[in-house]
Amino acid sequence: MDVKDIKPDQVLDCVGLACPMPIFKTSNKITEMQAGQVLEVQSDDDGIEMDMPAWCTMTGNEYLGLIKTGGEYHVFVRKT
Repeated sequence: MDVKDIKPDQVLDCVGLACPMPIFKTSNKITEMQAGQVLEVQSDDDGIEMDMPAWCTMTGNEYLGLIKTGGEYHVFVRKT
């Protein structure tokens, strides 16, 4: 599946927040979700490009990819 075709179950707006807040907020939000659901995290922090895959590896959640539009990242994570 192409990352552009992913329909998230929830969207988390972290635009304007610097590291580590996007990861911290993702961690909190994902606990509210059901296994198999997809979270889209929106951020303008460049660090999310490396931080989110690393966080997914650490937590066992599935990193689905990202789309960069202008200076904004749209990162997709599936809760396992």
